[in-house]
Amino acid sequence: MIEAIVKELKQRKQTVSDQMETLAAESKKLDAAISALSGLAGAPAKRGRPAKQDKAAKPVKKRKLSAAGRAAIAAAAKARWAKLRAKKEPKAAPAPVKKRKLSAAGRAAIVAAIKARWAKVRAAKAQA
Repeated sequence: MIEAIVKELKQRKQTVSDQMETLAAESKKLDAAISALSGLAGAPAKRGRPAKQDKAAKPVKKRKLSAAGRAAIAAAAKARWAKLRAKKEPKAAPAPVKKRKLSAAGRAAIVAAIKARWAKVRAAKAQA
């Protein structure tokens, strides 16, 4: 019985190694095809952002906003916010929540119930 299992495992191992050899050969073929195709396009395609060009060749002029332009933008923003605030109705203050008080009779009833409960606990402990 053990010999049959060992034989089966050896056969499976051989099958797997044959498949690995086949895949390795196919991988080599694919690598060759890729290198041939990339050679057709000239220089291999580079990935990522293109390299920066020399800054000295063409200086980039920084754009500045005049004080009047800034003031106009600020005024427009303020007007826009004022218009939004004017549309909204002012919120009414929420009514204060009335705090509930415990009456003297209610408190006495709770105290009596607690004392009765503890008396029961003590009585049960004394009997045990």
